[in-house]
Amino acid sequence: MKVLGIDVGATGIKSAIVETATGELLGERHRILTPRPATPEALAEALNELLRHHHWHGMAGLGFPAAIPHGVVRTAANVDKSFIGLPISDYFSERTGARFFVANDADVAGMAEMRFGAGKDNAGVVLIVTIGTGLGTALFSDGHLLPNTELGHVLLENGQEAERYASEATRVIGNLDWPDWGGRLNLYLATMERLLWPDLIVLGGGVSDKLSEFSPMLITRAPVVAARFFNGAGIVGAALFAEESARKGTE
Repeated sequence: MKVLGIDVGATGIKSAIVETATGELLGERHRILTPRPATPEALAEALNELLRHHHWHGMAGLGFPAAIPHGVVRTAANVDKSFIGLPISDYFSERTGARFFVANDADVAGMAEMRFGAGKDNAGVVLIVTIGTGLGTALFSDGHLLPNTELGHVLLENGQEAERYASEATRVIGNLDWPDWGGRLNLYLATMERLLWPDLIVLGGGVSDKLSEFSPMLITRAPVVAARFFNGAGIVGAALFAEESARKGTE
């Protein structure tokens, strides 16, 4: 099945048509800026722009930076607070005319990595951390997702919120070199190990293809590997989530 996958980030919205049987992108990835402020109305207009670019009238999956239990947005760390309480899939479907399926952005990135990527065929507990403006997390046990974990907001032992201390945005704004930033990330991953005891840690997002630059600073019990899809996992996973949700709706 071919599905349009869309990944909403704090600074950019990425999209591509995905062949869900293989996870392959059918054509080049397209990116536009995330509107400021990122209100529901502004994002709906941005999605309409993407649909026109891809000449797309079918089903679309969207990874969104929020906890979305039972289809309702409950957090809004990197988008406008007016999203809170919104039944987001219904809203974007009505505003665009396309059939939208929306889930947490890290969760859908994790789905891509578990089906086709670094987490494939890994039993036990797999923690996937997407590193960008914030820290997103997806947690799987024997291939089953615990949705909406949002563990990038935990407080570390130094009293700081994890994503404010160890995100990619923090590295860039603070002009931190890889070893210094890697030490920060290691504190976060060590905290996750004490809480969750993962068997594998997968790092995604924009820095995942630079793992060799900071891996010497990562002292964890579990092996740490880069996401196979690097920064494209959210697009692939959004398409997979849409396909799975549509299938469940027809069963």
